[in-house]
Amino acid sequence: MNGEFLDVLQQIARDKEIPLQELIEMVEVALATAYRRSHFLSGEVKVKILQEKGNRVSYRVYMEKTVVDHPTTSPNEISLQEARKIRPGVNVGDQIEIDLPSSMEEMGRIAAQTARNVVLQRIREAERHKTYEEFAEKVDTVVTGTVQRREGRNVIVHLGKVDAILPPQEQVETEPYDLNDRIKVYVLEVRETPRGPQVIVSRTHPGLIRRLFELEVPEIEDGTVIIKSVVREPGARSKVAVMSRDEKVDAQGACIGPRGIRVQNIVNELYNEKIDIVRWSADDTAYIAESLSPAKVTRVELDPEKKSALVVVPDNQLSLAIGKSGQNVRLAARLTGWRIDIRSESQLAKAALQREGDSEPTQSPPLGEHNALDNLEPDNTGTASIAAPKPVS
Repeated sequence: MNGEFLDVLQQIARDKEIPLQELIEMVEVALATAYRRSHFLSGEVKVKILQEKGNRVSYRVYMEKTVVDHPTTSPNEISLQEARKIRPGVNVGDQIEIDLPSSMEEMGRIAAQTARNVVLQRIREAERHKTYEEFAEKVDTVVTGTVQRREGRNVIVHLGKVDAILPPQEQVETEPYDLNDRIKVYVLEVRETPRGPQVIVSRTHPGLIRRLFELEVPEIEDGTVIIKSVVREPGARSKVAVMSRDEKVDAQGACIGPRGIRVQNIVNELYNEKIDIVRWSADDTAYIAESLSPAKVTRVELDPEKKSALVVVPDNQLSLAIGKSGQNVRLAARLTGWRIDIRSESQLAKAALQREGDSEPTQSPPLGEHNALDNLEPDNTGTASIAAPKPVS
């Protein structure tokens, strides 16, 4: 074997992006396997590739055996007497290396073909593992891919080196996923399988919103603006709570961008899903009022023991505060972690008059016991439960 052998290995190493030493070790294992099979050996055979002067290479074929007093039928054992013929001074328990004939011609065409197949298999395994490690580092990040095809209800998204799976539960019902569409996806999970890495991606995960803002807003990337919380009803509406570490930087304005370009880029990526950017506050009263954006709030009354809030809004803001099918207030409850009851100013006034004019408490419930949205609160799954509004007389 001459220097051409190393040249070939170096070329493979460059093409497949595999370290040369790792590739040499693969070849050594492959040659050992081929030699053992062609010579019908049952013991462990090892091959060592040696680089000599003049860029020439040679290889050494040997077996490692353990020195014992009374060897068994194991091919990996040798008697003390036989071992000392090879290496005087060896003792029981030592390891001894026994050289084997190392002519390449002896191995024959079948052995060479076996070595080639094993090398190719090892290269494929190394490539798959390298790809797995590359994508394992991308879990909880956003990558760009191309919609390639559908397999049943799954959408296959091509990410360059692998095809990712967008399962039905991670798809947004209102999004088309047409062939060759370029979309950004959130990497949920990467699994290592015998056929290569399996990448699971999502278009519904709230993390997609978070990462898209990080890509669009430099102030978030450098840590000046922080995303405190994200809640989402995929395809319909999201709310993002943000704060600034620098008093000179407006967190909400930074996320919206000049003429709204930053948030609009994200809205376009999400096929026109509405996004409310909310200023986070340590003051729960202010935070709850902000969370109901774009509705304007008159006042907020908190009950810390019950973790509930009574929110009063102008009459013309009631439907906006509640949102379509209760969507806006439901997201606000999930964002803040508070149970939210909303009443309009006229409803509040009617309830107050009713309490004054009615002596029976059953006919005039106390403030907060019934309202436009009754018992809206975050549940154990992080979603909000909502009952039908009760009429106010």
